[in-house]
Amino acid sequence: MHIFLYEWITGGGLVEEPSPLPASLLAEGTAMLTALASDFSRIAGAKVTVLRDMRLDDLALPGCEVVEIHSSTHRQDEIERLAAEADHTLIIAPEFDEILTETLRHARRGGGEVLASSHEFVTLTGNKDQAAARLAAADVPSPRAVSLAADVEKLPADVAYPAVLKPVCGAGSQHTLLVASSQDEPPPYPWPRRLEQYCPGIAASVAMLCGPTHRTHLQPCRQHLSNDGRFTYLGGALLREPALASRANALAGRAMDALPPALGYVGIDLVLGKAGDGSEDFVIEVNPRVTTSYVGLRAATKDNLARALLDNFSGHAVSPEFKTDPLEFSADGTILQPVS
Repeated sequence: MHIFLYEWITGGGLVEEPSPLPASLLAEGTAMLTALASDFSRIAGAKVTVLRDMRLDDLALPGCEVVEIHSSTHRQDEIERLAAEADHTLIIAPEFDEILTETLRHARRGGGEVLASSHEFVTLTGNKDQAAARLAAADVPSPRAVSLAADVEKLPADVAYPAVLKPVCGAGSQHTLLVASSQDEPPPYPWPRRLEQYCPGIAASVAMLCGPTHRTHLQPCRQHLSNDGRFTYLGGALLREPALASRANALAGRAMDALPPALGYVGIDLVLGKAGDGSEDFVIEVNPRVTTSYVGLRAATKDNLARALLDNFSGHAVSPEFKTDPLEFSADGTILQPVS
């Protein structure tokens, strides 16, 4: 079995950019790539091929065939070639600038099997305004918001503050910040943004392995975010409180019910409010791809999470068994509290 694994920033997504690679995206991308490469490589008979930006020669991927990328054209050609040759292709790329949708388009051009949702699901969830509208139409709670045009300089006064300003199409908390009032002057941004209600509570996530007719929930996680108003993802921990985990799973399921059918790995970001009945819980966004929580979830399960991803995609409802020990992890994939 040949598996082609592509992660955008480590795989040459910015290979022609002279500036240093963005540190936070590089840390999370490296963590996801190395975790998935290791798990796929442990499947009996598997051959794993990855792309690597030529500047990342210290990125170790033991057991993998590594193709070094020297240009954008080279990257695109290799994605199309390897996706056509491989039995399975997994793409990890951000939603901004339509990078994820374009990469999936190239991967699917050769007719190979891509472990991802439909174009409809990816484009809908990649646009936070459209996804929120779909959730609201199904009475799934998501933050109230107004849309701001590109390069707007003044924030509207008729909005409840504090609020969160973020790109309509974004990933990795890039260009996301907390604003206290309409008098704040955030830096201009050349694409549309969303100014949404700030929802206090526990930041959490639920990952799912989606098959043609089913969804398998993985263990819900807490998200550790920076407290500097930038919401930078620092890592997470397993959400062990049964009541909170139940609320997270229920709300994530409602969100997925409101969206087109999904395939592969999907992550739902939530906020769990103070009300014990879940009336202050909100869906923040839906990620149509592998998220950084994978690095913690794989360490907490007794099974091979990549194997479970393949099985569920193929229609076999496989639920990985999770250990009961507490576990925390950082955004770079470091396990801070190892399980036994």
